[in-house]
Amino acid sequence: MKALIQKIKDIWKIEELRSRITTTLVLVLVYRLGSFIILPGIDSKILAQQSASGGGNILDIINAFTGGAFANASIFALGIMPYISASIIVQLLGIAIPYFQKLQKEGESGRNKINQITRALTVIITAAQAPSYLATYVPSNARPDTTLWWLLAITILVAGTIFVMWLGERITERGIGNGISLLIMIGIIASLPQGMGVEFVSRMRPEGGGMVMFLLEMVILLLVIIVSILLVQGTRRIPIQFAKKIVGNKQYGGVRQYLPLKVNAAGVMPIIFAQAIMFIPIVLAGFASEGGNWVVRNFSDYTGFWYNFVFAMMIIAFTYFYTALTVNPQQIADDLKRNGGFIPGIKPGKKTAEYIDNVMSRITLPGSLFLAFVAILPAFAILAGVNQAFAQFYGGTSLLILVGVVLDTLSQIDSHLRTRQYEGLMKSGRIKGRSSMLGYAGT
Repeated sequence: MKALIQKIKDIWKIEELRSRITTTLVLVLVYRLGSFIILPGIDSKILAQQSASGGGNILDIINAFTGGAFANASIFALGIMPYISASIIVQLLGIAIPYFQKLQKEGESGRNKINQITRALTVIITAAQAPSYLATYVPSNARPDTTLWWLLAITILVAGTIFVMWLGERITERGIGNGISLLIMIGIIASLPQGMGVEFVSRMRPEGGGMVMFLLEMVILLLVIIVSILLVQGTRRIPIQFAKKIVGNKQYGGVRQYLPLKVNAAGVMPIIFAQAIMFIPIVLAGFASEGGNWVVRNFSDYTGFWYNFVFAMMIIAFTYFYTALTVNPQQIADDLKRNGGFIPGIKPGKKTAEYIDNVMSRITLPGSLFLAFVAILPAFAILAGVNQAFAQFYGGTSLLILVGVVLDTLSQIDSHLRTRQYEGLMKSGRIKGRSSMLGYAGT
C-alpha cells in the first residue's frame, strides 16, 4: 500500500502528467453528464418503462457502449459508434482504393486528410442513423411527431456525436490515453456497479447461493481478466540480427533485437465485424415466408448453441482476415532488408517474408481460438445464472476493450514516469499498450 501511495505522489509531482490526468477526468465527466441530458420533447417516464420491459437484444449491446445514453434517448444517444463505423469503412477503403492507399503513405498530411474524410463520413452516418433510432427506439407516445421536432432531434443527435468525437480527440491530444477508446471504456464500465450490485443482491437471496457463490463468481471473473491480458499482450518474438559495420575504431550494428508478432494482431475487430453480421440473418428472415421463424428463434438467442457456434466460427475467420490486412510480411521483410537486418538462418527478401507469414499463420490459430472463446464466455455466464448486465464483463468485446484501454493508459503513465527518472508503475517495466487493440483508434 505504501508503494502505491508513493507511485501516486510521483505521478502528482509531474506537472505535465498531473495536467493531462486532470484534463482527462474533466472531459470524461462532461461526457458522462451529457449522457443524462434527454432530447427535448421526449417523455422520460414512458421511455423508462420501455427500457425496463426490454432486454436481451441488440439494443443492450449498443446501450453498453454508450454508457446508458442510448436507453436514455440523450443528446449523446448515438455516442461514438458512428465514428467507429466511419473509421472501419475508411480502413477498408484503404485496402481497395489506390487514393486512400496513397494517403496512408503520405505521413502526417495524409493522416490529416484521412481524419477529415472520417469526420465527414461520421456526420453522414449519424444523420442516417438518427431518424432510424428515433423511429425504432423512441415510442410514438413518448415523442411529439412534428416536422420541427424531428429536424431538431436529428440535428441535436448529429451535434452530440460530433461533440463526443471532439472530446475524444481532445483527450488524445491533451489528456492521457487514447480518447476514443477511453470514452468507449467509460461507457462500458458505467454499467459495472449496477450489474455487480444486482448480482450481489440476487446471490444473497435464499436460493441464490449466498456469499460463497458471489465470491466464486468474482474469482472466475479475475481468471477471465488474466486470460484476456495474456491474449492482448501475447507475442512471438523473432530474433533479428543487424549487420556489423566498423567505422574507424567504432562498431555500429551487429546487435540482436527481436521482432514482436502479436498472437492477437486483429484485436477486437473480428468480434465487432462478427456481431454486426450476426444481426443480418434476423433481418433477412423477416422477409422469408418459410424457415424464417427458425432463423429468428436461433439467432436471437444469445445463449443458444447455433448462435454461439456460428459467432465463434465467424470470429476465427475474421481474425485471419483482419490479421492479413494489418500485418504485411512482405513490407516487414523489405524494411528489414533496407535497414541491414535479417533473421538468422533465413535469406533476406522473399524467404524472410514467407517465414514471417508462416509464423503469423501458426500463432494466429491459437489467438483466434482464444478470442472466440473469450467472445462467447458471457453466454456461459448467463446460462450459469449470472445476470446479463454483469455477465458481459466475463468476456466479449466489453472485457477486451477494458483490458486494452487500461493497459494502454498505464503504459503512457509509465513512460511519463520513466522519462523523468521515476520508477515505473511496474518493476518489470513490461506494461504493453494495445496499439492494435482497436483498429479505429489510430485514424
